[in-house]
Amino acid sequence: MEPVSASTSPLVLLLAWSVVLLIAHVLLQGVLATKELGSAWNAGPRDDNKQPVGKLAGRAARASSNFRETYPAFVALAAGLLYTGEISGLGLTGAIVWFFGRVVYYPLYLAGIPYIRSLVWLGSMVGLGLMFLALAF
Repeated sequence: MEPVSASTSPLVLLLAWSVVLLIAHVLLQGVLATKELGSAWNAGPRDDNKQPVGKLAGRAARASSNFRETYPAFVALAAGLLYTGEISGLGLTGAIVWFFGRVVYYPLYLAGIPYIRSLVWLGSMVGLGLMFLALAF
């Protein structure tokens, strides 16, 4: 069996789609905040530090912040896996678990669904753990 090139690994595709997920977080958060606070707020310097108070805009902001807390770890671990050539097996499984966990987490958070959302978040952390294990051992 020939070794798989890192450029053809599904891990690269997951990295690319993770950027789409990041942009989705940023855009939806911005759209919901602008809907509540107006386009003048969005276009302005936001010196007054005014924040949206609506449930959906607040949830979108918190979900986005939560995503951005774990995103650097995912990128670093994925880059490490690509660099070392560990682009299949446990590392890839972890990346898939993290990615789809984060995809599922977002609508759960926006809908305000407790417990299940927390379990999905925990699952995404398990994905990062699997990626780490693939690199460390």
